[in-house]
Amino acid sequence: MLGALVNAFKIPDLKKKILFTLGVVAIYRLGTYIPTPGINSHKLAEFLDMFTQTQGGAIFGVVNLFSGGAMERATIFALGIMPFITASIIMQLLTAVIPAFEKMAKEGGDQGRKQLTQYTRYATVGLSVVQSFFIALWLESPARFGGLQIVDYPGWGFRLLTILTLTSGSAFIMYLGELITERGVGNGASLLITAGIIAGLPTAGFQLWVLASPLSAARRQIQPITLVLLVIMMVLVVLAVVLITLGQRKISVQYAKRMVGRRMYGGQSTFIPLRVNQAGVIPIIFAQSLLVFPATIAGLVPNAGFQGLANIMLQNKAIYIPMYTLLILFFSYFYTAITFNPVDIADNIKKYGGFIPGIRPGRPTVDYLDFVMVRITLAGAVFLAFIAVFPDLIGQWMKIPYSIASFFGGTAMLIIVGVMLDTMRQIESHLLTRHYEGFMKRGRLKGRR
Repeated sequence: MLGALVNAFKIPDLKKKILFTLGVVAIYRLGTYIPTPGINSHKLAEFLDMFTQTQGGAIFGVVNLFSGGAMERATIFALGIMPFITASIIMQLLTAVIPAFEKMAKEGGDQGRKQLTQYTRYATVGLSVVQSFFIALWLESPARFGGLQIVDYPGWGFRLLTILTLTSGSAFIMYLGELITERGVGNGASLLITAGIIAGLPTAGFQLWVLASPLSAARRQIQPITLVLLVIMMVLVVLAVVLITLGQRKISVQYAKRMVGRRMYGGQSTFIPLRVNQAGVIPIIFAQSLLVFPATIAGLVPNAGFQGLANIMLQNKAIYIPMYTLLILFFSYFYTAITFNPVDIADNIKKYGGFIPGIRPGRPTVDYLDFVMVRITLAGAVFLAFIAVFPDLIGQWMKIPYSIASFFGGTAMLIIVGVMLDTMRQIESHLLTRHYEGFMKRGRLKGRR
């Protein structure tokens, strides 16, 4: 693997792409430390220490994770890439249910995809305006959290300035992500999220060092055997996530021979890869958003009904993990049903003269693909549910902060592993096209000297 990384920097074009990606990520990380005008940062830190102990702290932790810590510092990149991700998911769902969007995606070609991308950008700006407005209201009314005055000059001037600043920051992040996708290596939006998550690793490592205190037995809160056990579990979780992320069921497809002019076409055998985790990390995001919605409203609106509902759905309640698990299972099947269309796949197989051995073309093929997808989705959904609740179980069992436990599973681990695998595959494809060995040795392919 190290040899492959060295070879990557020997190819001028690939080296330029990698350095460009690193430069854009550095610009993004720099922006997470530029404060939003009109906010008292010292009082904000004290405010957040109290807020994270209330019901609204749950959603704050999720948003802060995706923004790379920019949310807790209320910087110009406080919204992060999440408005763009949310807009992309919404457009993907609308494409599946609105015929005009579906036609635009399938028959519009490059022009249709560009139009959908433009709609996604508009939706990103709209979501950013709404979210930044509520963030401004949230910062202006800290009385219910101890009377701290975070904003020196509250009012519509501060609100409009905050909306302009945060929306511009979110649009700029979207632009950076598109730059990485077009000129760099990997998916830009995913890489920026991953960079923000990985930025929290040094803080989590330092907290773990303080808890372990190997140089002072009096301050030690975690025993050495517990620390070793944590390392082993980390390795096993990463291995399991890699296996499930890459896991797929291969459906064999045979194509009949046909004559076109004087040439014989077809006759070959191929396969359709059905991913075990077709929905990716989307079900966890949906489930988290739905669970913390009452807590968010309760943290912003002093209403007894919302407070009671939020108290039931707290992470330390017995009902939290069962509800979280059921929601992940539901959204796994829901999102898979939206994105995987067995009818289209069966029609394409039939159109090109193919068939699945032992299955008749047409409706039997649709039923077979649907049957297989339902079964493998169950395995992927159960794994997602386990990975999602594993950090909570680790935190309660070993008495470690969630900022440390979050790296043992959940959304952070799935995103990091998935994005790293995708980026490695792209770099490997560049290496293999230039006759270099990739990250995994394949056959007799040798590197150049």
